[in-house]
Amino acid sequence: MTVDLRVPTRPDVAPIQRRTLRLLCATQIIGGIGVAIGISVGALLAARVAGVAVAGLAQSCGVVGAALLAVPVTRIMNGHGRRPGLVVAYLVGAVGAALVVLATVTGGVPLLFLGMLLFGGGTAANLQARYTAVDLAEPARRGRQLSLVVWATTIGSVAAPNFAALADGVTRGWGLPSLAGPFAFSAVAFGVAAVVLLLLLRPDPLLTARRLAAVEAGTPSATEAGAPPAVGVGAPPVAGAAPAAAKSAPVARRAGMWAAWRVVRGRPAARLGIAAVAVGHLVMVAVMAMTPVRLGESHSDADVLRVVGIVLSVHIAGMYALSPVVGWLTDRLGRRAVILGGVGALLAACAVAGTAGHHTPRLSIGLALLGLGWSATMVAGSTLLSEAVPAGVRPSVQGLSDLTMGLAGAGAAAASGFVMRVVGYPTLTLLAAIAVLPLLALALRRVPPTAPVEEE
Repeated sequence: MTVDLRVPTRPDVAPIQRRTLRLLCATQIIGGIGVAIGISVGALLAARVAGVAVAGLAQSCGVVGAALLAVPVTRIMNGHGRRPGLVVAYLVGAVGAALVVLATVTGGVPLLFLGMLLFGGGTAANLQARYTAVDLAEPARRGRQLSLVVWATTIGSVAAPNFAALADGVTRGWGLPSLAGPFAFSAVAFGVAAVVLLLLLRPDPLLTARRLAAVEAGTPSATEAGAPPAVGVGAPPVAGAAPAAAKSAPVARRAGMWAAWRVVRGRPAARLGIAAVAVGHLVMVAVMAMTPVRLGESHSDADVLRVVGIVLSVHIAGMYALSPVVGWLTDRLGRRAVILGGVGALLAACAVAGTAGHHTPRLSIGLALLGLGWSATMVAGSTLLSEAVPAGVRPSVQGLSDLTMGLAGAGAAAASGFVMRVVGYPTLTLLAAIAVLPLLALALRRVPPTAPVEEE
């Protein structure tokens, strides 16, 4: 792999960052199509190949796969930069989609579960792209630039399900079974995203940021010192950050999940960032996953799919459509203030949805608030986390966050069905609201005004 050895200067950063953002937004659209077009038929395909009883488990494999793949992907990024990490994640997703197609042809249930597990690589890449957006971002614009990459996912996610029937019709002409086509198109989309990033994500934003920060801190960059490119610091330094640049270099060589956890454990801002992302995702998944079941209790089979589609479209709009506004508020009002706003939106969503009964418009309002709360905790929490830890362990800490978020979502999805069956939807929303309270307490806790990175 060719490494750009040119030492960047501060005037170089702005055009590099603009180009990086444009490229990330484009690949997020492509990757979002790959994820959504497969997921849109995933449950139906799994039910046909493996049976209805395990269809939900096959879907969960994709969630768990995205969480687990965050570990090796971030290790690659920590050692070699963002570009190879994102490329590997998309390629793993493409292999997983191809295995799902093969399982559909052969009827192999184990192959189906393996394919769905690896399919999570596409989601892992989409999630890690938001952190790539802030490597070279100015501190005052980190929230907005991260939120733009999150917003770009909307285009692919909303458009892709409408292409599922077309993809299925095309691939039937190639001899593939019904429902295999969307996953074949997912494999192509992930492959295209990987190739585009491999060819065009140059210079690597993480390695560029490390070399720039090392030069500005008055220390030799990793490459100049003969060390692996991962050694150094990870973002343009702030006032007082020069000692951090020197200290973080040896950490980067060995930074794994355990090292990341040790760093997070000692930093209140980092703990709040991870908690905001994980709790927001947990509450969103728990309530959203059972909303179609709730709608099925009051609508006929002929109407339920149409109603579910409308309600979930409103929910997705709440998640993504306003994310640029959320990013602007994150920079303008502060990370903690937006997290508290997200907490308020999540609590309001649980209250509205839980008391809606079978009133579909009110339930739609609850799901829109749920998506908005998720957006606020995701954008502000990710931004806070990225700037709260030393650069040498930043990719590993970001990977730890995605791992925690994915496992929280998978656990919520698995538990929500049991809770729904035993005590019903209103109690499910009440328990989801209770799960938000520890995050509220953490966000309200007073911390020293100086950021942990600056203290270092």
